[in-house]
Amino acid sequence: MMAERYYSVIKGTGSYIPTKRVMNEDFLSHEFYDSSGEKLTKPNQEIIEKFEAITTIQERRYVNDDQTTSDIAFYAAEKAIVDAGIDKESLDYIIVGHNFAEVKNGNNRMEQLPALASRVKHKLGIKNPATVAYDLPFGCPGWVQGMIQADYYIRSGDAKRCLVIGADVLSRVCDPHDRDSMIYADGAGATILEAYNGEKPKGILAHGTRSDTVEHAHMLFMGPSYKKDTGKPDNIYLKMFGRKLYQYALENVPTAIKACLEKSNTHLSEIKKILIHQANGKMDEAILKRLYKLYDIPVVSEEIMPMTIEKFGNSSTATVPTLLDLILNGKVEGHAINTGDKIVLASVGAGMNINAIVYQM
Repeated sequence: MMAERYYSVIKGTGSYIPTKRVMNEDFLSHEFYDSSGEKLTKPNQEIIEKFEAITTIQERRYVNDDQTTSDIAFYAAEKAIVDAGIDKESLDYIIVGHNFAEVKNGNNRMEQLPALASRVKHKLGIKNPATVAYDLPFGCPGWVQGMIQADYYIRSGDAKRCLVIGADVLSRVCDPHDRDSMIYADGAGATILEAYNGEKPKGILAHGTRSDTVEHAHMLFMGPSYKKDTGKPDNIYLKMFGRKLYQYALENVPTAIKACLEKSNTHLSEIKKILIHQANGKMDEAILKRLYKLYDIPVVSEEIMPMTIEKFGNSSTATVPTLLDLILNGKVEGHAINTGDKIVLASVGAGMNINAIVYQM
């Protein structure tokens, strides 16, 4: 007798986009320095204009002073549970992808005890001890990897229902004297993944992950402020080798997505949407062009890759689940995902890690 084949389907989604808008013009009064500690001599207006041209970011969202990472993760999770119409006590797993755990206003110390997932379960008021809550610090691809882990649980029969969250507060861990700080934002996105054993394939069809650590482990790292006399010499901040990261992504993300598509026996022409980590607008456009080139498709469809980075910035693990939730709720103009559509969920980030999921609605 053949064992039942379970597929993992998205039952509900939710997101939290902070209300505090920070425009590019808000950085005009900043003092920017380079990695050697030298103050940049170019006018801030010129620095900001070049930044926007490279990244397409015009504004980003920050949490309010009284909010923490677990708060916004909880808000997104609560919305996903309501959207799914489920009993929260029926969850088998709560998985939270993040980079910096709990970060409170006033300092950039990261609280990893208790785990964000434990804090979220507590705030949700879930009493069931069989609801296992744990964190997944996996760089920006943390939410996608959480979905992959949840899929393994569901396919094995170990779980019927999982809550997967991506949440980060980057505004409190980036160096205000580093121009790269203009990239980062805050946010949270969540999904309810549920077992499905119908006759036709549905939900997660295939996934793939790679980690390149020998040469690329320290592409993103923590380091002191570029301004030497900040008065907080022990603080460390999010740093990156931007140009090297850009090149790494262009060389490896398209092939990783293609490998995942082949694993699911899906051709790129069958894909309706590619929801990719909102890291850098121009970089994501270049990744898409290289992916199309791998299939010898000369014309890139503009409708296939929705983008929100120009308004929300890079909120790390939250970008993909937030984008998914917004599209499913009709909040991204010109974009929709319908029943039967095949989509790709993909991300790249610290590790360096890349992952992708082929999903059928």
